[in-house]
This record gives sequence, structure tokens and C-alpha cells, in this order.
Amino acid sequence: MMKIGGHGIGRGHRPFIIAEMSGNHNQSLDRAIEIVDRAAATGAQAIKLQTYTADTMTIDHDKGEFFIADKASLWAGTSLYKLYQQAYTPWEWQKTLFERARQHGMVCLSTPFDDTAVDFLESLDAPCYKIASFENTDIPLIRRVAATGKPVIISTGMATVAELDETVRAAREAGCKDLILLKCTSTYPATPENTNLATIPHLRALFGCEVGLSDHTMGIGVSVAGVALGATVIEKHFTLRRADGGVDSAFSMEPEEMSQLVVETERAWQALGQIEYGPLEAEKKSLQFRRSLYVVKDIAAGGTLTRDNVRAIRPGLGLAPKYIDQILGSRVTVAAKRGTPVSWDLFR
Repeated sequence: MMKIGGHGIGRGHRPFIIAEMSGNHNQSLDRAIEIVDRAAATGAQAIKLQTYTADTMTIDHDKGEFFIADKASLWAGTSLYKLYQQAYTPWEWQKTLFERARQHGMVCLSTPFDDTAVDFLESLDAPCYKIASFENTDIPLIRRVAATGKPVIISTGMATVAELDETVRAAREAGCKDLILLKCTSTYPATPENTNLATIPHLRALFGCEVGLSDHTMGIGVSVAGVALGATVIEKHFTLRRADGGVDSAFSMEPEEMSQLVVETERAWQALGQIEYGPLEAEKKSLQFRRSLYVVKDIAAGGTLTRDNVRAIRPGLGLAPKYIDQILGSRVTVAAKRGTPVSWDLFR
């Protein structure tokens, strides 16, 4: 059985909820610590960081493809380098954040973006690793992470089946035994129409691993539906207040929403159960309130059963309604008062 920080991962366990801090700390360590505290209070099992610097992500250049010109982007009007300068989580904070999470009994994990980040996270005894969608084709990075022998979580955003096959093979060949793929749509925010949750069971069947959801939609409905389709891990961006701003705040959950997500995804998981027919133990008392055949007008001994004096009503202590045509026209051998359940004994 796969475990991350003592938490079982799989369909026999409640969904593993990851609160993604990303850059929502707004370059304040105090705020980052508060985000960990508030995430723990929601019941989420994990808080996730990102481990990179602007220099490990890109180069300091603001022309051409290094500048975000798309006006529809949340980050329009800045260069990649400046965006990552704003969004990155200082490495000197991360030991403090790992320890704070552990104090809450919470898992702290991170997304590395290069080998130096993996080396650093190994020094913090990271319990597992997350590969972001934009790095899911970075085979050398995936091999480096897999070689730690720790569980690896990989977002599948934008990847073709062929690319995912290469990624999964690389991870397994490099030593990854515990793999989780997260269905992901790499738009910010994502829409339900572009989420395609039907892919979740297909991913599980195709790659024979645990499957979850990295959910960039607003609200909790998509995540709850994901659990119903077999997602065992849910990742959602998390902030204290969207109104505070920040690089990812627009599509991040607030604490009250995350608390609701934890509760409702667990309910969805509990509701899945197993294939079951017939009355459950909890339903057996309700059987008495089914419809059945009852005498609704007094009948003297020797009287005839008609639609006027016998009806299918509640409760369910008489013969089943399917016998109505069989008994109509029959004579009773004993008197039957109104409210008597019809039984075969009336005809003896």
C-alpha cells in the first residue's frame, strides 16, 4: 500500500488533499506560516511548496517569448523572469515551513524544477515529489526525482498519451515504485468544460497507478466529481484571502472553501462503497413501509375481495401488490376488519 507521510493513498482511504501554496505567500514568511496553519485547520493532509529560483526557471530576458504578452493571461505584461522572482518561495524559508507542517501532523512536499532543487529537498527529508504539468516531459528531472525512491506525483496537463507513456516508463525505470498521475488542465483558472474528468479511470487503467486531480477550477464541484470517478488525490491552490492578491490568488481556495472541499470529497468517497443490491442492514427497518395489500373495508366471513375493499397501501405487512389480480374475487373464510393485512390465512 502506498503511503505519504503516514497517510494511506488509494481507494481504500479518504482522498489525500493537497493545499498548494505556490506564490500566495506574497513574499512574506509570516503569511506563508499562516497559510500552513490555516491549511492544517481545514483538515487538508498536505501543504505543497514550489522549489525554484528565477534563475533555475529561465533567463533574465524580457523580449519575444520571454515576455507574457497575452492579455488574457493572469500574468500579462511581465517577463517570465520577473514573474518567477515574484512567485518563488525563498529556499531559506522552506525548512521552517516543513517543520511547521510537521508540528500540525501535516505533510509538507514540494515541486522541484531542477536537480539543485531535488538535492535541497532531500536535505529536508521531503516525503515525496510533485512534478508540475509544464515539466512532465522533462525526462532527466523525472529520472532524478524517481531515483530518490520516494513517491512521485506527476500532473498530466497538456501531455499526450505517448508523452505520458514515456514519462511513466522513465519514472519506473529510474526506481519509482509509487506513482500518482494527476489529471490536470493547464489553464488558470480552468473551466469545468475543459476538465474532462472521464480521463481519470482511463489513466488508471492505462498506466496501472493511482490517479488524482490537480484542479484549477473554481469551487469544489469538479473535485467532488473527480473523487466519484476514482481520484484518490486532490490538489487545489490555497490562499488566505483572494482579495489579498498574489500570482495565483485568482484561482485559489480560501480556508472556508478548503474545509468544505475536505468534507465533501470525503463524503463522495464514503458514498462510493461497493456494488450492492437488496436491503442493507440499515434499511431493514424501512421494509415495513413498503406497500402491501390491506383490507380497507370490513369484510364478513364468506365475503368477496373486491377493488372496493382491498387496496395496496402502506405499511408492508400484507401480501405484495403483485398478488392483487390473483386474490380479487376470492372469498375469505374468516371475517376481516378494516386495517387487516391480507394474508393467505384469510382463504383457509
